[in-house]
Amino acid sequence: MSSHYHLRLLVLILFLSLMSSCTSFFYQPSGPRRARLGEDTPATTSLRNLPAAKEKIVAAVYKFRDLTGQYKQSETGTGFSTAVTQGTTNILLKAMEESGWFVPIERENVSNLLNERKIVRSSVAQFKDGENLPPLLFAGIILEGGVVSYDANIITGGGGLQYFSAGGSTQYRQDRVTVYLRAVATKTGKILKTIYTSKTILSQSVNASLFRYVTFKRLLETETGLTTTEPGQMAVTEAIEKAVEGLVIEGVRDGLWMASEKSSDAMKKLLDEYETEKTRMSETDVYGMRPEISAPQAVIQPYAGLMRYSGDYARKTIREMYGASVDVYFSPKFGIQANGATGILASEGAFSNRISSLEGNLLFRPTPFQHWSSLFFAGAGMVSRAGSSPLSLTGKKTVQAQAGVGIQYISNGIFGLRSTIAFHQPFSDDLDGIVAGTRNDYYLRATLGLTFNLGRKMSPRVSSTPLRK
Repeated sequence: MSSHYHLRLLVLILFLSLMSSCTSFFYQPSGPRRARLGEDTPATTSLRNLPAAKEKIVAAVYKFRDLTGQYKQSETGTGFSTAVTQGTTNILLKAMEESGWFVPIERENVSNLLNERKIVRSSVAQFKDGENLPPLLFAGIILEGGVVSYDANIITGGGGLQYFSAGGSTQYRQDRVTVYLRAVATKTGKILKTIYTSKTILSQSVNASLFRYVTFKRLLETETGLTTTEPGQMAVTEAIEKAVEGLVIEGVRDGLWMASEKSSDAMKKLLDEYETEKTRMSETDVYGMRPEISAPQAVIQPYAGLMRYSGDYARKTIREMYGASVDVYFSPKFGIQANGATGILASEGAFSNRISSLEGNLLFRPTPFQHWSSLFFAGAGMVSRAGSSPLSLTGKKTVQAQAGVGIQYISNGIFGLRSTIAFHQPFSDDLDGIVAGTRNDYYLRATLGLTFNLGRKMSPRVSSTPLRK
């Protein structure tokens, strides 16, 4: 019976390991792959679908450089490989061609072009007197700029769970690349327009492992994982393509160049969409967070929950409780809370007492303008045994400290939802009726309840400068 049980366990573990690792096998290359055409970015399609120009702009790019000075980082330190591709000029010229608004001309290696023209001119002169090469095109504008920053690890995080040597974990990291592009008039040297774009680069990994003795002297160990990293070159390409698109649209908006008459309606629609996007971006921070709601200044929450005793008795019994809290915020992120609660504190077979507490807490909500937000609180209060009703206190009043975390959902209306878990530490050991040991009694409390959002709503501070039309 024991051998059959272990065999079934082994088959089940192998099956679960295979299912968890199948994703990595789907992406695992089994052999060399053929060369293929380069992939498009999401911005490539938008660039190709720009309305047609009334007249294409002859533009030159001498050097679109990597200005970051950033070297690629690794777990062992920084190497000599650059974090940003050094072929950004080629990427910009390709984006200009894809847009259909520019006639790119060679300037990065213009010395090679001039030398070749000299060779052609001297060869032609030997056979055809008086025949010359046509003149080179001259640029109406010069595009300058470069990749100005590469910020590594602007967001990092992860999570994991392991139980009896079996578990999994995940990690992620986000970098950011920033591009500036400007158009300069060749006749006057005036900077006509400057565009600023950015793109994040995501890296993430998922791992699962198992380490278990199946039988005596038989050890089962399995491990699988998958790591993906967004190519840096694709991120730079998308940022440059977005900059070229913005240059075309803002140039039309400011009257620097014009769309064809047939595409005037499409360009007008595109201008409206672009202004909407710029408004959204003016309200978005560097981490991609944009305000979704106005933060309530006052919140009332009735709630119910569970309490778990831990003290001089061995059994840690979970019993019901209820209460209510009132929050008042003096800034979007910080506020104070008054909280009253009552419930049963018990150890099965030993004691069961009703307690009531009155608490004052300092609140902190990191993302006050999002529907979903975490909540942190800490403070002090008073706890005592209660009689037949929550307000009839019969026991000794004891000072306590508490701290906890929670998560809340705030709608655009009056109602919301909040759940918390908190640790409560009374400065007394007789909460359970006996004094023993060196540690005071304490209890954990988990709550869930509706919130009523009242008072004046606090709005995020956004730029008051109107967008130029």
